[in-house]
Order: sequence, then structure tokens, then C-alpha cells
Amino acid sequence: MKKLLILFTLFFGSYLAYAQQDNTDYIDPTIGNVSQLLVPTYPTAHLPNQMLRVHPEKGDYLTDQINFYPLQIVKHRSAGEFRMKVFTGQPTFDSGNRKMAIDHDLAEIKPWLFSHYHIDDNLRVSFAPASRSGIYQFEPHSNSEMHWVIQGSRELSIEKTRKGEIHLHDKLYNTTRGTDPVTRVLPLYVYMQIVNVEGKIIKDLSLSIEKGEIVLSTNSPVSKVQMKYAVSYVSQEQARDNFLREVQTQNLDELAMAGQKMWQQTVGQIQVEGGTEGQRRTFYTSLYRTYERMVDVNEYGQFYSGYDGKVHQSERPFYVDDWIWDTYLAQHPLRTILNPEMENDMLHSYVQMYLQSGWMPTFPQVYGNHMCMTAYHSSGIFIDAYRKGLKDYDVGSAYEGIKKNLLEGSYIPWRQGTPRRPVDDFYHEHGYFPSLKIGQKETDPMMDRFEKRQPVPVSLGINYDYWAMTELAREIGKEQEADQYAYRSTEYTQLWHPEHRMFLPKDEDGQWLNIDPKSAGGLGYREYYDENNGWTYAWDVKHDIDGLVELLGGKEAAIDRLDQLFREPMGKRKSQFYIDGSNSTGMVGQFSMGNEPSFHIPYLYNYFGAPWKTQQRTRFLLDVWFKDNLFGIPGDEDGGGMTAFVVFTSMGLYPVTPGIPVYSITSPVFERVTIDLKNGKQFTIIAEGASKKSKYIQRALINGQEIDSPFISHEQIMSGATLELELSDLPNRNWGLNGIRP
Repeated sequence: MKKLLILFTLFFGSYLAYAQQDNTDYIDPTIGNVSQLLVPTYPTAHLPNQMLRVHPEKGDYLTDQINFYPLQIVKHRSAGEFRMKVFTGQPTFDSGNRKMAIDHDLAEIKPWLFSHYHIDDNLRVSFAPASRSGIYQFEPHSNSEMHWVIQGSRELSIEKTRKGEIHLHDKLYNTTRGTDPVTRVLPLYVYMQIVNVEGKIIKDLSLSIEKGEIVLSTNSPVSKVQMKYAVSYVSQEQARDNFLREVQTQNLDELAMAGQKMWQQTVGQIQVEGGTEGQRRTFYTSLYRTYERMVDVNEYGQFYSGYDGKVHQSERPFYVDDWIWDTYLAQHPLRTILNPEMENDMLHSYVQMYLQSGWMPTFPQVYGNHMCMTAYHSSGIFIDAYRKGLKDYDVGSAYEGIKKNLLEGSYIPWRQGTPRRPVDDFYHEHGYFPSLKIGQKETDPMMDRFEKRQPVPVSLGINYDYWAMTELAREIGKEQEADQYAYRSTEYTQLWHPEHRMFLPKDEDGQWLNIDPKSAGGLGYREYYDENNGWTYAWDVKHDIDGLVELLGGKEAAIDRLDQLFREPMGKRKSQFYIDGSNSTGMVGQFSMGNEPSFHIPYLYNYFGAPWKTQQRTRFLLDVWFKDNLFGIPGDEDGGGMTAFVVFTSMGLYPVTPGIPVYSITSPVFERVTIDLKNGKQFTIIAEGASKKSKYIQRALINGQEIDSPFISHEQIMSGATLELELSDLPNRNWGLNGIRP
């Protein structure tokens, strides 16, 4: 009996240890589903970086009505395609307009499964995703006829075979911005079977279609129905092949279990110990969100490319859906650690998009490049990856694409991938993007009426891109071209105003505009800045921090100025501030936690000689702005762009300058972090006793050797190093002062 008790204890203990390693328990897709001001997060059901993504189309979490269930979401934050309503009983003339009321407390929401109870119809609707396929399940409270209304464009078509198979086809149209807009057409195919509780196809469905709306109905009451389907951008035949490969023999429960297992493997790559329950929920939910983009649209050996409108044969993944203005900062660098092979494939996809379209994309969507935001920061992901040893793509073509963007492309906001114009020629001649004079009307028809000129962030962003281009040129042996364009990376000094101690706009005559950098520029400050004011862009020289320190008057002056950023008052009521500053959310003084250009700023103390202040600020920002609740995201999360900051910072690291393979060290929220690297090694961070108060680094060791520099190299991480941090509740002002970067 005693032996049996011992065996039981050992077995049960082992089981508990295994169960505790299931980090999917901490993922809550509803975190951030109510926004501070702008766009909430979405409870997206999908597999990591896969083509099919679905979430109910509704307002934010507060809304108790679902508008549609989509069969596919083509791009992040867009409305779904093949938008479906479902109801029981007899259809009425307005069924297609009816919304579906739910009870929030009866919902289950996970990345691999969501389920809602329709309170008016007494109907439960559940969904589980595969890579290119999915299964909806409909369970009426009592046997009822089922009706589905599927909406699309006026070109929506449907065919039902004698076997009960359903083929859907539609075309999506996207028109680029600019004076010479281009309309791209994306084909979308669906193969579907509707099966009964026994898994047999329901063949006697009635259907009708009119003006882009399909009505499907069972002709008799049913108890449980599953809608199994697959999507394709290639062809109807490929949609059917995707179906046969992924969901033909699966039911909803089996598909959900397989999805959970995949998520367990994915987020289980990082194991944490310590921290609070809330910090673990925030961390693993953030990690889940970093896998929402980019998505692989290769369909078992072929893919449709919106960059030349052709179907290509390839066994290599083809990734689309990226917003490089956001993701080059932390999301791509995070992937260089967690999954270098995938990052290589994404870079290869960027090169293929360039070769197919003639421009290196900046916001690549499935239908082609989306002209959005400022500058050409695809340059950053290539120099960053190359210096980390990721070279499994056509590096020469990548360089040529980056070079073409900068030398031949327009710098006008939201016009990337269009030819140079006179305002761009001015930049090439004078070294800055000119502002209109105060009160001057726009004369260039290419300028977006809403986005305006944004001259300061355009100038600073292009400076970084030239730095990235010239650094890549040196790496691949093009020293002469690097020397030819290197000066472009330091032209930010032309907009530095020594009295204001920040970057201010100049007009074509070289005259400063006399503006208030806190509040000038209209909505989003776009006449002069972009979504953030001059206080944020004062620090946007990530590629030349030493040069910025010099402009600020040395390290002590830089520390004082950075302190002031976090303490500088708005100077007006919040209600007034957010009229124009609604993009600048998560404010601490003039620092905006809710917008990407701010992410690196608290880490600059490491460069200025006050690492303890980085530790203080980053812990404070995580604690205040990233809670594990509905309001837990301070700004537009942008499909992993912001949550990658949370993942890095929670672990105690951040890549301040994409392109310099070094990470800035801060205080982790966990006592131990272990990353299982794809090369078979482990990178470990140990911070025994880490807590809300115990956050200040006293000593640091890498592989047992003490360091006095708040930096660690990518090479050290990938070699399987152990970073050990000794913490206390009071700062050690003498640690990390040498600032030597490996």
C-alpha cells in the first residue's frame, strides 16, 4: 500500500508539473477588448501565423449584439468576408438585417475556440480554426429549422452539387490612394459542407441568392449542425483540397483540441516563473497576439500573389499582412529570437513581393501593398535580420528594393510605392521634408487631405531608413554606395531647434515654424508630426543615440530632459488634449505609452548613464497600462505591434535600434524566464525575488561573469546564455554606467 501511495504521489506530482506548463491557461483574448480611445483588440480565433482568422463582427466587448460571423478575415482589423448571420425558426423579410443578441457570461473565448449563446434564439454558436479551414457548430436549445444568411459583394455566387457540397465565390476590390489609383481584385473561394449530428452531409438544403446575399435553410428541424469549410485565394479546386486535408474527417471538438495543442507548443516556448497571476495573463496573451501576423497564404504548394495577380508554385511559405511602421520595432526582432526560420521566410516573402511589383512593400496585404503611415521601414527588418545571421533570401534584391524605395519613391505620407515628386526632390536637395507655411494651402494633389505632410516624422523616418540602407550596403560589400549616402542618416540635425530642444518643422525657405510642439498640427498633429506631438519625436533618432546626446548637451542634460518628458504637464484639460491628440493614449506626462514611436524612449536612460531609471519607468509603465482586463491595452495594438513590447519588457529586454543586434536590459517582472531556442539551446533570465518593489538591478552576470553594462547581444542570447540579475528595492545608481554595448 505504501509503494502504491508513493507511485501515486510521484505520478500525480508529475501530472501537476506538466499541467502547470500549459501556458494557454493564461491566454485571454478579451484583454483590451474595450479601447482607451481608438481601436480595441479583437478576440481572434486562429492558429499561429496561419491564413484563416475569424472573430465575431461586432462593436467592442460592451456590445451585446453580433452583426456577423465571417468565414474569413483577409487582413488584420478589417471587416470579415462571407459575413454570416444565423437564426432559428421561420425567416422574415428583414432577417438579413437582424443582429444576434448574446449573453457575455455564457461565452467561451480562446484562440482555438470561441462559443456564444444567442439569447433570443436559444442557440449556441461555436467555432474552431484550422490553417485554411474552420468549423462552425450550431446547437439550438430544441430541434429547430436552421437558416443562414451569407452576405458578400454583388459578384457573390454559390453552387450546390447533388452531393450537398457548396461552392462560394466572391471578389474583393481594393483601390490604392493617390492621383493615379490602382484597383486590385482578390478572388476568394469557399468549399463547404453542412453536416448533421452524425457527421453526414445534409443534402436537402434550400438556397436562394439575390443582390449579394445568400440564404441557406434546412427543410426540417435539426438538433446540432456543423458548417465545415475551407477558403482559398487560388481556385475553387484548391479550396476543396484545403478542406480535404484539414477538416473533412474532423469535428469541432477535435479541431479545437488540435488547435489548443498547437498553441501550447507555441507559447510554451517561453516558460516563466514568479510574477503575479495578472502578469502571466498579460504576458501570455501578449505573446499570443504577436502570432496574429504575418500570415502564410501558401496553400500546399501554390499561392496567389496580389503583387502580380498570379498564382505561383512554391513549397516555401508566402507571408502577407504586416504593418511595418509598427512591427519593425519589436515584433520582427522578437521573431528573430523565437523563430529565425519563419523570419527568414517572411523576409523572402518581402523580396518576392518586390520582384513581383517593383516596390519593396511597407504594409503588405494579401491583395498588394497598402500605402500607409510614413517612411520605408522595411529597410529596418532586413538590416536587423542580416546582422543576426538571417540570410536565407535574395539579399541583393532586398538591398535593391530598399534602395529603389529611397531614391525613386515618394516620401509623401500614405503614398509609399509611388514615384518621386517635386516635394521629394526638395528633400533630396535640402535634406528635410518641407512644411507648409502657417496658413498656406496645399498645392501638391498627391498629399492626403487628412494625413497632411507630417514633415518631421517623415524626415526622421527617412534618416533611419538611409542608415539601414547604408549599413546593409556595407554588410554586402557595397562600401562606395554606403559612403555615398551615409550622410543622409544624420540630416535629422537640420530640424533640431536648439532652444526648444526638439525637432521642429521648417518651410521651403528654411524658416522655422513658430508652433507649440505640444499641440500644433490639427488632428493627430499631422500638419507637422504624426499621431504624436513634438515631445515624442524629440527622441526618434534610434540609429544615432550618441548624436542625440550631443544635441541635448551631454548625458546629464539628456537625463534631465528625459525626466521632463515623463513629468511635463499637458497644459490643458484632457477633454481638450484628446480633440487632436486622440492617438496619443496612455499618457505619462508627455510620454505616450499607447503609440509605437514611444516604445524605445524609457530605455534611453541606459544610454544616458542612469539604467536604474529605465528599470523604474518600464516596471511602472507595464503595471499601469497593461492590466489583464478589458481595458488592458493603452492604444491601438495593431496585430502584435504593441504586445511585442510587452513580451520583451516583461522579460527584461528591448531591441532599441533594429539593425544593431543588441538588447537593452531592464528589470523583468518574472523571477525566471526560459526560452527554448530553435537551435536546441536555452536562453535563461534569472531575477530571484523580482516583485513590484524589488525591481532595481544591483549586479548582473552573464554565464557567471559579472557585467557592468545594461546590454546583451543577440549572439549571447542565441548561444544559450544565462543572464542573472540581482535585484533590490532601492536603486544601485552605480551599476551599468559604462554603457559599453557588446
